[in-house]
Amino acid sequence: MPLRPPAGFISANYDPLKNPDAPTGVSASAGDASASVSFTAPTNVGGSAITAYYAVSNPGRITSSGASSPVTVTGLSNGTSYTFQVWALNSFGPGPFSAASGSVTPVAAPRGLFGGGNTSGNTIDYITIGTTGNATDFGDLVSALQYLGSCSSSTRGLFGGGSDVSFNRVNTIDYVTISTTGNATSFGQLATATNYTAACSSSTRGVWGGGDDSGGDSNVIQYVTIATTGNGTDFGDLTVKRYNLSACASTTRGIFGGGYSGVSRLNVIDYITIASTGNATDFGDLTVARNSLASCSSSTRGLFGGGQSPNTNVIDYITIASVGNATDFGDLTLARYDLAACSSTTRGVFGGGYNPATFNVIDYVTIDTTGDATDFGDLTVGRYGLAGCSNSHGGL
Repeated sequence: MPLRPPAGFISANYDPLKNPDAPTGVSASAGDASASVSFTAPTNVGGSAITAYYAVSNPGRITSSGASSPVTVTGLSNGTSYTFQVWALNSFGPGPFSAASGSVTPVAAPRGLFGGGNTSGNTIDYITIGTTGNATDFGDLVSALQYLGSCSSSTRGLFGGGSDVSFNRVNTIDYVTISTTGNATSFGQLATATNYTAACSSSTRGVWGGGDDSGGDSNVIQYVTIATTGNGTDFGDLTVKRYNLSACASTTRGIFGGGYSGVSRLNVIDYITIASTGNATDFGDLTVARNSLASCSSSTRGLFGGGQSPNTNVIDYITIASVGNATDFGDLTLARYDLAACSSTTRGVFGGGYNPATFNVIDYVTIDTTGDATDFGDLTVGRYGLAGCSNSHGGL
């Protein structure tokens, strides 16, 4: 700890015998590029009242001040571990530094992306999942796409497969850096060109399953390493060939639910272990057989919302670690299909979809609490056949 006052706080009144003691009990909690630093004020304030407290980061010596605990330090780098020390100032000068807090790591606020769709099909919107409000323009996909699949790590979002403006199946994968608005960049190609596909991910691996390829309904599962651009690799097969399905994940397990096969809507739920290639295993059944639904998850619970059975507002949930049939969760605010979903670890968000009334609706639910969805806001462009991902979902 420094034994002399910080530079810039020595005045004509400086008297080390009348400086305040160091604050005690310093702790910190991380925010988005910030930290809240709490402490206990010293009993001995010195020769005059304390006028301010200063919290200092290590590394970086980034400093913020306040009149009392806590002090919020801004300008930190997300993903970097910091400790903090606090010192007090009175009219006679600065006191000594406190002992350091424990380390904390700031992280970006949970952000959800909605990309592609049947109109303005290269549009990417973003929302801050923990708040409500209308979506904001993020940038554009490399090409206009619809009926694609999306997955993500905590830093990177991927959009792959789908149909182009002429409704040709594509195998392209685009990526974006979720915390930084801007246009997408080419990532690579899926092993098979397919639309009406679904995707999920862990923190390292993105997985696409099912869809409609040149041979019709597909059971193909393929994967990429999210941090490394490149082409998809064969993972295994779903239990049933199908398209217009949806997917979500925990940190270890990927779940694929619903879909359309031949002339039948399905209630099938499959699971895979994301880190281990191989064929999917039967998980259980949805409460309602349907296609064109959307999925999202916390680390423990997966949700399946909306879809065509025909047009429905049903939300189901499963406990991802335990095989079994889905349970009724509640209802979306509006029955619709070809919608998309994303999530934080606590909140699920469903956006867009086909309904004659509107295509721009965004709903949200609290994943651990069953109940009906609540209005969140609107997409920048109403559309269906879009895909969603986030930097804070059950797979991370």
